[in-house]
Amino acid sequence: MTTAVRSDARRLAESVLDPEMPMLTLADLGVLRDVEELADGSVVVTITPTYSGCPAMATMRDDIEHTLQDAGFGSVEVRTVLSPPWSTDWISENGRRKLRENGYSTPGPAPRRTSGPVPLTLTVKPRPVACPKCHSANTRLDSEFGATLCKALYRCLDCLEPFDHVKEI
Repeated sequence: MTTAVRSDARRLAESVLDPEMPMLTLADLGVLRDVEELADGSVVVTITPTYSGCPAMATMRDDIEHTLQDAGFGSVEVRTVLSPPWSTDWISENGRRKLRENGYSTPGPAPRRTSGPVPLTLTVKPRPVACPKCHSANTRLDSEFGATLCKALYRCLDCLEPFDHVKEI
């Protein structure tokens, strides 16, 4: 595959929207990992889900395949890679800007993992979350799970607006 065709395949894959937060592309979200051609000429796209059980993965795969096939690429394979695990640190600055513009609270730095056992906590670790509308820090967690697993539902106690916060992962 020529560099021009490879960059075209990459550009197309980078344009695919996230089905749960359609203001973001999969590239903005950091889910798109690689686009390559194998020796047989097929296009292989590598993605990492935000969660290993993310229900949007099938739609992401289908959207990538259809986008590339509609542009004339014949054989398209979408591979899922779980290691290293996706992190909210992979969301691009452009993606964070789009989230803010669409009323989402953006995640802070992802927790740093260490080797060894994973500590189990039964309560939600408090996180400072500012209201995306009025920027007040006077907010309350209403539900650890919003419309999707990767979001928590908060309410601003100053302007009273509910809003989604993309959880740090």
